[in-house]
Amino acid sequence: MRQLWLLLYLAMVTLGSAAAQTQAAPLKTNGDVWWKHAVIYEVYPRSFQDTNGDGLGDIKGITQRLSYLKSLGIDAIWITPMYPSPQVDFGYDIADYEAIDPQYGSMGDFDNLMKAAKQQGIRVIMDMVMNHTSDQNPWFLESRSSRTNPKRDWYIWREGKDGGPPNNWQSWFGHSAWTLDPKTGQYYYHYFYVQQPDLNWRNPEVRKAMYDVMRFWLDKGVAGFRIDAVSRLFEDPNLHDDPILPGTNAFGDPNIEHKYTDNLPEVHDVLKELRKLVDSYPGNPVVISEADEPNILELSKMYGTNNDEVQLPMDFQIADVNELSATKFRKLFDEVENNPAHGWPEYFFSNHDQARQWDRYGDGKHNDQIAKLMAALLLLPRATPQMYYGEEIGMRTTVPTRVEDVRDPVGVTGWPKDKGRDGERTPMQWTAARPNAGFTSPTAKPWLPVPPSSVTYNTEVESKDPNSILNFYKQLLVLRRTEPALKSGAWVTINPDDPNVFSFLRHYLGNGRSVLVALNMSDKPQMVTYDLTAQGVQSGIGLMLLNSYGYEQKTIRMDHMTIPPFGTAVIGVK
Repeated sequence: MRQLWLLLYLAMVTLGSAAAQTQAAPLKTNGDVWWKHAVIYEVYPRSFQDTNGDGLGDIKGITQRLSYLKSLGIDAIWITPMYPSPQVDFGYDIADYEAIDPQYGSMGDFDNLMKAAKQQGIRVIMDMVMNHTSDQNPWFLESRSSRTNPKRDWYIWREGKDGGPPNNWQSWFGHSAWTLDPKTGQYYYHYFYVQQPDLNWRNPEVRKAMYDVMRFWLDKGVAGFRIDAVSRLFEDPNLHDDPILPGTNAFGDPNIEHKYTDNLPEVHDVLKELRKLVDSYPGNPVVISEADEPNILELSKMYGTNNDEVQLPMDFQIADVNELSATKFRKLFDEVENNPAHGWPEYFFSNHDQARQWDRYGDGKHNDQIAKLMAALLLLPRATPQMYYGEEIGMRTTVPTRVEDVRDPVGVTGWPKDKGRDGERTPMQWTAARPNAGFTSPTAKPWLPVPPSSVTYNTEVESKDPNSILNFYKQLLVLRRTEPALKSGAWVTINPDDPNVFSFLRHYLGNGRSVLVALNMSDKPQMVTYDLTAQGVQSGIGLMLLNSYGYEQKTIRMDHMTIPPFGTAVIGVK
């Protein structure tokens, strides 16, 4: 019997090897909604590709690089805000929701991007900032003009208390969340920066205006929205003080629990309305929420009681593990897989607000190997993965070394304890050319400096190296498309007590092969034994589909298998 299975696996090797060498085929959903099988790629437009030499990325740059994204295996791009903005928070302070900021291009450039993306089979997801606007938004300019202006109640205005702010609420960017407006003598509320006043979502006119904005972009053919800061839409109308916690934060303020400004029940009413709106459009548009919920129960609520709210809440619990721990990852992945709402998981490890995973999980010695492991952990579970530009080449966090070089408002306020988010937003590294790595012209000054690591970590160099991080991502993405088990297989945790190796099976329920993923999260070789008979796997011989450590044999014994430090193995089993 063992010899028979060996012959069967050898017969499949040719097919498996050919698949690993091809570019990504068109996304096929087999009648399922597209977003369940898509790979989403976050584009930070300021840093992706500059085409006019001003040091800022632009829409034409995104269009120019669509062929790269297609060859990588990307199905959808989420673009962070490109709307007109004073750029205090680099686009998350919106002055006009239905236009394009001239620094990125024109609405015509956006329309061309949409057409080109459609030709490549890539969907476009917009970033929608609904919690707040810029203080230069015409809505707010009207609101602050007088206490009797019709738009006064579009924002949160309150009288001061005891000669100071109305209560102790704090801004996420430091200090009081209230700013006194001298003209009208009242305070306005801003969960984030002073220049980002919060909208009053209890006002039905505000809701209608924002829903009209979403219709504007849906009518242009976007495939959905990533909703920024969605849990902060509502505040306690009675202005109760937030509880004070021990210690102080990076801004020198007392630590507080955001009890009365975060996760209020009314958020779910809005999410139901949003979902109903997007569901009224063809093509199954998706809603992705920035849902940094504290536990799986709160995250599960974002799906709605009947999966009628957010399809893909971003899972910050998994994104913020910040250590290679098989035990912790196993626990969290199992929790999400068994979430009470039975919602479809969405995973990520890096974005524009977090230090890059190459640094957060690396040990300073095996970072590239660990980057490959994290790629497998992102792309092979039963979930929709979300990548961040440059993670596929191992871009690293490069924080400013001088306060005068800081661009991010968080770093401006929090220096030196919090140096801000500039380090994870540096320009994409396309070539080895110095000084700007192909991001902009050699004579231009990019808005953030290109790291020295760009000489070796870039798409040009890595595309020629079969052992690069980039080519490992490409191989994983091909496997994700070509292996039925990785498209529709169930999730089964294997060897649940192993403290070092995180193993899971994508169990194929048809007659095809299942796929075992083994991730050694330790700095020592680990010998593992797999008995998969309970999952219907009869053979003790597996087919090595992909590994990160140079194992060259086509088959591998499952009863006595050694995985090198930080090694990744993807094995077909039947």
